[in-house]
Amino acid sequence: MAKTIVLSTDLDCSPQEAWARVQTSELLHHVAAPLIRFVPHDHAFPATWQKGEYRASMLLFGAIPLGWQAIVIQFPSADYDVHYLRDNGYSPLIRRWDHRIEIRPNPDDTTRYTDRLSVDAGWRTPIVAAFARIFYAHRQRRWRALARTGFAALEEPEAIRPLQ
Repeated sequence: MAKTIVLSTDLDCSPQEAWARVQTSELLHHVAAPLIRFVPHDHAFPATWQKGEYRASMLLFGAIPLGWQAIVIQFPSADYDVHYLRDNGYSPLIRRWDHRIEIRPNPDDTTRYTDRLSVDAGWRTPIVAAFARIFYAHRQRRWRALARTGFAALEEPEAIRPLQ
């Protein structure tokens, strides 16, 4: 009972800048806030994502526990000038959270950013998919604001530490 969600937006930055930023855990923390806070389990997320699995607790509005999520990073091959980052994640409640980020150049050297999610949470799929649509729209609003300001808000990163 999988559901697919696709949302796209244009970012006022070069595709090279968007691609460099999307590969950082700092950007994830910023664009997810304040809706979701990811708290790494064993150790801090790497500054730049590497292929592999990372586990994190998720907190709605930074306070309400949502359980843990495995973030499984992959870098599918680029198609000419289009780059992809994939989080093929899962959790105890979500069998599949297959999120692909696509960074594509626009003709005016801005960026077309797309979130493509296939989610399977069994009978919870419609609820999880509805929340995912809200979450990705929120993330894209935060992306657009960052790009408009030259990513100035990322110049003073807040420390995200593992659970003790």
